Amino acid sequence: MARATKTLTVSLPPQLYEEVERIAEQEQKTKSELFRDMLLVYEDFLDNRRWRHLRRTGTESAKKLGIKTETDIERLVHEARGVKG
Repeated sequence: MARATKTLTVSLPPQLYEEVERIAEQEQKTKSELFRDMLLVYEDFLDNRRWRHLRRTGTESAKKLGIKTETDIERLVHEARGVKG
């Protein structure tokens, strides 16, 4: 029967390793649980960074295209589709 988990070996400087051990003990978690939690937090960080980038890109595009309202968006969609009036 196959294992439900995979093993990952990570090298850390001694001071950082001690910090991981201290936090794991403080949180009453294993180092593996702590690492999984940290990975989830990092994924959230990346998601937020991606959204900020998308919002910034959208804002810049809207300024270039003169989009200020939903009506402006509808007009551009109709123009792109070749819909008149």
